Amino acid sequence: MAHIQRDRKKLLARVRRIAGQVAALEQALEAGDDCDAVLVQIAAAKGAMHGLMMEVMAGHLNDHVVAEKDPAKRASEAEVLLDLLKRHAR
Repeated sequence: MAHIQRDRKKLLARVRRIAGQVAALEQALEAGDDCDAVLVQIAAAKGAMHGLMMEVMAGHLNDHVVAEKDPAKRASEAEVLLDLLKRHAR
């Protein structure tokens, strides 16, 4: 996965932001914050995770489907991406 290695710093920064959001969610729960504050933290973490997923999927699409020369391998990689989209949509 060349795109994972190429974008490693950017992806790790996203993961660290997600970790911070999850930590804030944990603190809100431990502190007994109101449910609206907890829901905001959950939405923020979910949005950040979605952004990470889209970033990695875009890299996969560009590197393993669009740029792939072998039609059989391109079709296989597209299928991998479709399966991931199905799981993500649940």
